[in-house]
Amino acid sequence: MQQVIAAISTPAGMGAVGMVRLSGAGAIGLAARVFRPYNEEKSLEGMKGYRAALGKVYDADGPVDEVVAIVYRAPKSYTGEDMVELCCHGGSYALGRVLRLCFEAGAQPAQAGEFTKRAFLGGKMDLSSAEAVMDLVSAQGKGAMRAALAAKDGVLAREIEAIADELTAWCAHIAAWTDYPEEDLVPVDELQLAGDLNRLAGGMEKLLAGYDRGRLLRQGVSAAIVGRPNVGKSTLMNLLAGDELSIVAHLPGTTRDVVRETVSLGGLTLNLLDTAGIRDTDDPVEQEGVARSRKALESADLILAVLDSSEPLQQNDRELLELVRGKNVIAVVNKTDLPARIDEDELRRDVPCVVNISAATGKGRRDLESAVLKALALESADPAAALIANERQRLCLKSAADCIGDALDGLAGGVTLDCVCVCLEAGLEHLLTLTGKRATEAVVDEVFARFCVGK
Repeated sequence: MQQVIAAISTPAGMGAVGMVRLSGAGAIGLAARVFRPYNEEKSLEGMKGYRAALGKVYDADGPVDEVVAIVYRAPKSYTGEDMVELCCHGGSYALGRVLRLCFEAGAQPAQAGEFTKRAFLGGKMDLSSAEAVMDLVSAQGKGAMRAALAAKDGVLAREIEAIADELTAWCAHIAAWTDYPEEDLVPVDELQLAGDLNRLAGGMEKLLAGYDRGRLLRQGVSAAIVGRPNVGKSTLMNLLAGDELSIVAHLPGTTRDVVRETVSLGGLTLNLLDTAGIRDTDDPVEQEGVARSRKALESADLILAVLDSSEPLQQNDRELLELVRGKNVIAVVNKTDLPARIDEDELRRDVPCVVNISAATGKGRRDLESAVLKALALESADPAAALIANERQRLCLKSAADCIGDALDGLAGGVTLDCVCVCLEAGLEHLLTLTGKRATEAVVDEVFARFCVGK
């Protein structure tokens, strides 16, 4: 029997509503020791699941807070156990006091991710779905939200399990054929086996190829705004952020450090970096800003190279374009509300993707959205499709694909079927580790250690 656990499941700080969550056998009776409903005939212990009661939480000195208690009964709850959620007023004192009363009544503090871990251990979700829970919590854009919700609903798990089921069937067939040759069994058709394995390998390679796309949708895109001083980088940053985050001035060199902000662009989360203007300077503070700009440029998933439409390309512009050659870059030609003097034909020889925009007026923003999605190969991406979400999942799938490759090589080289079966069983083990059906305790603990307490 699992100990009753309790934790605050809402963010720290003041809000209208906060929640204390309890789970485990005896959670309802424990909550009843601190909560009294206004309707004395409606006790928590007598309530059905998915029912709520209004009342107060009391300590020895009297009422602590007016709360709504929601009851969930096993197995129809998030964790699969009996659960109670005490919805309090969102002040930190009230929440902390209610949580302490739960501890005094016998609950234990929940560990990071323990509610979701219990849901996984109780068979309510597979490991990839559990990982998607944290992605749902941290999603900051439409694409990230849809991708995480699809994974939570088991889209990836179902695709992996379909592959695992076919491998299991082939392993069973090969084992029976090789271990019991005297029985009247259907022989193993090696041509059919090779055909099926090639098809499964193709499916796995397709999933692996979509890893970067899934990472960008889930985690967001690191996008560095770079350019020489006074071309409108900070104005572009403020336009995309919808706020005056960066100082805008006519004097060059205003931005001395990297300004960071997370914004949504076309349903995609962009982790924007507004950098100092890249130029030669004797100012030691500005030199440090330029060095940080170059560092941000090296690590970014996407570079927005900003140029001034109202001026011809300058030497600093050409040096920047040389610096970003071969990278994932969009040339953002800014200040198109002014008479144009830039030579776009020369620019397009260095950067194929050019977008005209006026950061001051907002004209061209939608064109920039489209260009960003196209540059990242996300314009036709389906966030609801099966996507590999993290490095753990990628390594499991890559290892499984390698094992299938070894099995195919063995078939082609004429090795015995029992040796081929060893490769298939190893691949199956990696797939089941991905979904959590055969994950070690250390793997499970590592996954849930990244969760917040209360989830």
